[in-house]
Amino acid sequence: MTGGGGAVASVDPVASQVGIDILEKGGTAADAAVATAAAVAAVEPYSSGIGGGGFFVHYDAETKKVTTIDGRETAPATFDEKVFLEPDGTPMDFMTVVNSGLSVGVPGTPATWDAALRTHGTMSLNQVLKPAEEIARKGFVVDETFRQDTLDNAERFSMFPATAAIYLPGGEPVPVGGVQRNPDLAKAYRELRTHGIAALHTGRMGQDLVREVQNPTTAPGVTVPKGQMTAADLAAYRVNHKAPTHSEHRGLDVYGMDTPSSGGIAVSQILNLLESFEERTGREIANLSEAEYLHWFSEASALAFADRNRWVGDVPGVPTAELTSQEFADERSCLFSDDTALTRPVPFGSPDGDYDATCEAAGTTRLPKDGQSTTSLTVADRWGDVVTYTLTIEQYGGSGIVVPGWGFLLNNELTDFNFTPTMKGVPDPNLPGPGKRPRSSMSPTIVLEDGKPFLTAGSPGGATIITTVAQVIAGVVDRGLTVDDAVAAPRLSSRNGTEEAETPIFATAIGDELRAKGHVLRSRPVIGNATAIRSLSPSLWTSAAEPVRRGGGSAMVVDPQ
Repeated sequence: MTGGGGAVASVDPVASQVGIDILEKGGTAADAAVATAAAVAAVEPYSSGIGGGGFFVHYDAETKKVTTIDGRETAPATFDEKVFLEPDGTPMDFMTVVNSGLSVGVPGTPATWDAALRTHGTMSLNQVLKPAEEIARKGFVVDETFRQDTLDNAERFSMFPATAAIYLPGGEPVPVGGVQRNPDLAKAYRELRTHGIAALHTGRMGQDLVREVQNPTTAPGVTVPKGQMTAADLAAYRVNHKAPTHSEHRGLDVYGMDTPSSGGIAVSQILNLLESFEERTGREIANLSEAEYLHWFSEASALAFADRNRWVGDVPGVPTAELTSQEFADERSCLFSDDTALTRPVPFGSPDGDYDATCEAAGTTRLPKDGQSTTSLTVADRWGDVVTYTLTIEQYGGSGIVVPGWGFLLNNELTDFNFTPTMKGVPDPNLPGPGKRPRSSMSPTIVLEDGKPFLTAGSPGGATIITTVAQVIAGVVDRGLTVDDAVAAPRLSSRNGTEEAETPIFATAIGDELRAKGHVLRSRPVIGNATAIRSLSPSLWTSAAEPVRRGGGSAMVVDPQ
């Protein structure tokens, strides 16, 4: 949808309308983003909510500055590198940890909402959470996607009575066309509205959360590992206000999220590598066939993921400036062949500032596990402020644990840590640690042209977030697509292992051409669930969401043209 007065793109029309209503009342992009996020958590509760965390990227039209809020979940103070190991030193079963209190990180979403409103908003938490409270109380109509997500989670939801009572009433999901209500979640929103985020961090809601993490309430005969979170961990939580990552791509400024996210770094590196490949081959991306372009994009993504897995985590000394530099990309591009795919896993590079274009292999790492949930939304207001916000509870359904009496699912974010080093003898920046934030792939990105918004983009999808966001940006900037076509385009995700491709790539001549170059493809029906906003002028926006994936998203503007 194209028009003025502000724009919202999210995964759901009910949530997008909440954001539009806030904009029409004079709210800022930050006000509308928080209201939309809270509404998404009511209508798509398996992807985000009070019990999770995320990253908020904001552009201020008056100062022309991009700032970020790191609301990532944190590990308890008692965590160490051996927390996910059995007594014999082998890693614990992954899904056993997911469905337990041990996977739950200290939530950061309410603190992110509060910080965003205080820093960039004009409305109170009381005002912007009211629509979400009403949605939770009145309910929403269940569609096929929500019912299928519930069925997919039914076995583990049945392990936890508070979860089953909401999402498996009578032992079955609410049917398509039925109404899914959550009065306990409405109560939680009301508690946050009236008492602020202290309700979670030091109040009765937080006390109940900690109690449930430490001793999960399970069905008869079910036992799960207990968590280590304490009231002190919850009370000590703070968001971080960090400088964004920054790189340049074809004269545009690309801003994203720095550590503990790997998204800003990896998206920038992919875009830098595409430019390096042009320089190396003398060819232009705009003139490549679709198969040729996807070969380039896949090789750039594999190289970026090799470096991400080796260098990026919530640790001191991450070489962000080097990883996002064009010089480092130019050196890494010496491995690139226009005709043949690199053997996966590709080696990681040495972002040491000494770039002589040599192709020495520094070593390799395996791709760790990653969750596939999350949601992403983008907002622009009448003054030209822009927000892109990605938030999560990790897996669809998070840990599977609902806090009894409060109606929200808890995250399983701590399974984003690597249980063991990904490669023997290679330092791993993403092992568990006290108060540490697990590495994320969330990639909310703002692209500026001459200091003004050009494009914003974000997506859910675990590690495929990085490739989805980079592909949307490259689609607009490098391939000349409209923003809606870039969001809708078939996707390929290459993460330094077997590559995943949607059907229009995998099962067509494009896939055949890629396989002929040595790419090993695996079919995946859906990759990502993107939202984006393209600025056409200071007062005109095109808002774009998925037309088909996961039932389609919702793109709106205040004053449609």
